[in-house]
Amino acid sequence: MFRSSICASCRLSLRSALRRPGTSLLSASAPLAPRANIAFAAQTAFSRFNSTRPTSQNASITKLAHGLLAGRAISTASAEAPPAAAPSLSPSTPVNSKATGYWLLFSASLVFGIVVVGGLTRLTESGLSITEWKPVTGTIPPLTHAEWETEFAKYKNSPEYKVLRSEDMTLAEFQYIFAFEWAHRVWGRAIGLVFVVPTLYLIARRRVTPRIAKRLLGIGALIGFQGFIGWWMVASGLKDELLEEGKHPRVSQYRLATHLGTAFLVYVAMLNTGLEVLKSHAKNLPSNELLSKPELKPFRRYTHFLMALVFLTALSGAFVAGLDAGMIYNEFPTMGGPGRLAPPLSDLFSPDYATSPDHSDLYWRNFLENPVLVQLDHRILATTTFAATLALWVYSKRLPLLPLPAKRAADACMALVTMQVALGISTLLMCVPIPLAAAHQAGSLALLTGTLVLGSRVQPVRRAVMSQSQVKKAAGAVGLAGMYVPGKVWEKRIEVM
Repeated sequence: MFRSSICASCRLSLRSALRRPGTSLLSASAPLAPRANIAFAAQTAFSRFNSTRPTSQNASITKLAHGLLAGRAISTASAEAPPAAAPSLSPSTPVNSKATGYWLLFSASLVFGIVVVGGLTRLTESGLSITEWKPVTGTIPPLTHAEWETEFAKYKNSPEYKVLRSEDMTLAEFQYIFAFEWAHRVWGRAIGLVFVVPTLYLIARRRVTPRIAKRLLGIGALIGFQGFIGWWMVASGLKDELLEEGKHPRVSQYRLATHLGTAFLVYVAMLNTGLEVLKSHAKNLPSNELLSKPELKPFRRYTHFLMALVFLTALSGAFVAGLDAGMIYNEFPTMGGPGRLAPPLSDLFSPDYATSPDHSDLYWRNFLENPVLVQLDHRILATTTFAATLALWVYSKRLPLLPLPAKRAADACMALVTMQVALGISTLLMCVPIPLAAAHQAGSLALLTGTLVLGSRVQPVRRAVMSQSQVKKAAGAVGLAGMYVPGKVWEKRIEVM
């Protein structure tokens, strides 16, 4: 009802300001003076009109002014801004540079390397050779013969030495296994320094956006937590109760799986964040319009499912390693004799693993502590992963809208899963030789990398955009609020990275 009440001079003043040539409400590069004139003209017009109206009508008229400015701002932005062009940045606005993306990929490669070294440490049974946790002084290894003898004496008090190595182990053999564990620990500390120090610099200097800063802090916290988990795992293999008859001195398979799973999570976070940063700078990418089509949504979901399946299969492999389950049933595809795909149920669900009087924990303990069932679980998960990857690969060939980079990533996943299956079967048939077993563990992380890259290539690129609600809020801050603050609204990039 108030629209018809607005005086002609008020409308003309406002609309002439909005239509002034060379002026764009959303253009940060436009001169400040014309934009300030728009605000001044709009405010003057409405102030003059409101002074002649009852106070109760002023609020409704002001709302109309906000709507006019916001509508003009939206239409101006749509007409002037190129679809793929990012808004202008003020000098203080943080930007995720390419260097940040490459640094994240380098950090991820270090995590990949430590996973391989950790596998070698486990396979050579070196993980319990260092019986103390010294985060700082432990970086320097023994340098003299006396220092080596002191470390060897500490190891001789461990359950592993007393039960498995007490007869014929020499100092040279101890130095060999000590080197693996020492390298593993020092590599972990190096990752912490390489990641945490640049993270603090980037955040302090505002070289990354808040969204990426939060991710970096989360990854840094996860790295610190991983160091604690590593010692927590080692401590489980140094308990005196492992000297009891029937016990085998080794680390807990639960803690081993936690340690490996956390390493995988750190790697995934680094790699995914690095790919996202680099993708925001890449050129000649498939358009967001194409990647957002409904036909690609099922494929994207399938890719996420495959990532989770690969991760779960890798965790089951940690239980196989922790229980030495790869040393039994060294045959494939049979298991338990000719013509059998699985051992008898009495072997799969043995009451020997139940600890409660009523055997209520029979099933879950056998799933996690019985080497026979643990190996069968890993076989089933590995076969399922291969079949799921094969189905995804066929799906990619039958999806015309899928971009070429995504199809190539699907081809790579198919090649990686085939190689991984071949390594797994060979490792089992040959009773877990160290080179093959280490390659098999590295292959699981390589396959996870392939699925992450595939997922990245079908994910729409995040763009810096300003929503209509943000435009309306900005329009209300210009002129109608009685003041104009340059740099606070119009020159601020709405950063979504």
